Amino acid sequence: MESTDKPSEQLKAGFEAAAAPILAMREAFRQALEKSLAESRAAFERAKTAAGETAGAIESSASTASKGTLDFNIKALEALRANAEANFDFLKAVINAKSIGEAASLQTDHARAQAEALAAQARDFAALAQKVAAESAEPLKARLAKSFKLSA
Repeated sequence: MESTDKPSEQLKAGFEAAAAPILAMREAFRQALEKSLAESRAAFERAKTAAGETAGAIESSASTASKGTLDFNIKALEALRANAEANFDFLKAVINAKSIGEAASLQTDHARAQAEALAAQARDFAALAQKVAAESAEPLKARLAKSFKLSA
């Protein structure tokens, strides 16, 4: 019986020797696959976090823009009210004018005052629009800067 066991042991040892590189490759493949899976999960988590942060930045930017639009509309209504009051005051003064010369003088003064008021209102609107644009863009700029910082 010893002679029969010896060839089967030799055969078994031969199979094990032949299978060893395949088993080693299989183990290396399994490890590479596990590493790739772990890296993919980490990349997915980073992408998910970045997407959440970007969505938050967009939401913040939209909220700021909405508030800025409301401020802009309030300023427009204030300017409309001021201009309407100035026009009504002018009309009262013209109606009460004692002569055509006085009415012409009132017209000149009113036109000058309205030109100055419109110029001041235009400056205020421009400053407000610039402020709203800068404040609305800030969350997106910060997120973009963070993205570039992370990718570098």
